[in-house]
Amino acid sequence: MSVTILTAYDERPDGTGDFVYRAGGTDLQERLRTSGATPHVLDLTGIRGFAGIERGGSGTTIGAGTTVATVARELADDYPALALTAAGLATPQVRAMATIGGNLLQRTRCWYFRHPHTSCFKSGGDSCPARDGRHLYGNVFDTAPCVHPHPSSLAMALLTYAATVDTTQRDGLAVGDLLGDGSDPTRDHLLADDEVLTRVVLPAPVPGERAAYFRAISRFEAEWPLVEAVCRVVRDGDGRVSECGLAIGGVAPTPLRLKAVEGLLVGSALDDAAITAAATAASEGAHPLPETGYKVELVEGVVREVLERVST
Repeated sequence: MSVTILTAYDERPDGTGDFVYRAGGTDLQERLRTSGATPHVLDLTGIRGFAGIERGGSGTTIGAGTTVATVARELADDYPALALTAAGLATPQVRAMATIGGNLLQRTRCWYFRHPHTSCFKSGGDSCPARDGRHLYGNVFDTAPCVHPHPSSLAMALLTYAATVDTTQRDGLAVGDLLGDGSDPTRDHLLADDEVLTRVVLPAPVPGERAAYFRAISRFEAEWPLVEAVCRVVRDGDGRVSECGLAIGGVAPTPLRLKAVEGLLVGSALDDAAITAAATAASEGAHPLPETGYKVELVEGVVREVLERVST
């Protein structure tokens, strides 16, 4: 899959200046509408190789412009954790337009950032007004200056596969390195201003993988998650877990892969004792904000839910 994208080095394509990239546009158009900004827009749709899925012996490549709906539909057999997460996002209309690259690089959902009359670290200010203001949907692992969680559900699922991304300047960048650790509160991702995400690369699928995705939300459907979790497991002939990937979102500056919890599950029969221990361990290290203490219990609950689903 070859992608050639011309970039403008004299402008800022991150939305804070006069230049911005657009793929599906589901997040961008909302931000432009609420902010009243009128930047120059470079539409990436239609660029050869920017969308599509290619399978090979060593893995699968997904063009950054591939829609979320396509990911959910075409990767259900090979990468069920990713496909189930994609299918759980938003509404059918949004999934038909939104892209995997756009989901990874979308901006924070914090209402202070998106309000045209307030400023924060990410909009050019020097503070996080949510920290001393309203942060009901904020982090429960308070590890960064910005207290609102990263919104990418697909990044969470990709972490469980140790997926990488390619850009116009770099190849083989780990998803975790793309998003960073939140220590720079001005950034939602670590791409350079003139750098474009071009593809996502997954390792070869594992036969017999089972997966589950679950989100706790404040209404029946089509809502941003309060806390979400995704799990993928492979079991050996004795029914014990031989491979495991578990990640949570909606709780920290970036989605979190719970490697310590995975270590508890590998080798287990995934019985109730193992599930209970893993669910309890999932919230260890939590430092909730004054309004986000309720998320600690949700972390344990959604982790238990996905583990129970893959155990059956």
